[in-house]
Amino acid sequence: MKFSPGIVQLHEADNVCLCARSIKAAEQLFICGKPVVAAGNLGSGHKLAIRPIRQGEPVIKYGIVIGVATADIDTGDHVHTHNIKSNYIPTYLIHN
Repeated sequence: MKFSPGIVQLHEADNVCLCARSIKAAEQLFICGKPVVAAGNLGSGHKLAIRPIRQGEPVIKYGIVIGVATADIDTGDHVHTHNIKSNYIPTYLIHN
């Protein structure tokens, strides 16, 4: 089994996978065929690292760069705003 049920890699170039279900802390997962223990609770829709991502490396989801790691991220770690800087550019302006 490459990934545990409910863990999805959206594109072959991705270095993160998507939780399509809630994950419990200490749950045994398989990510790219390797056993990984979840460090904490994660809700559906959150990202986990498929492989180690070093500080400054791009974070890839949907086959595109969505941000840059601001800290080293280990396989199975939660990937979110606490350890990546987003590449998304706001498409709106705030007017006073």
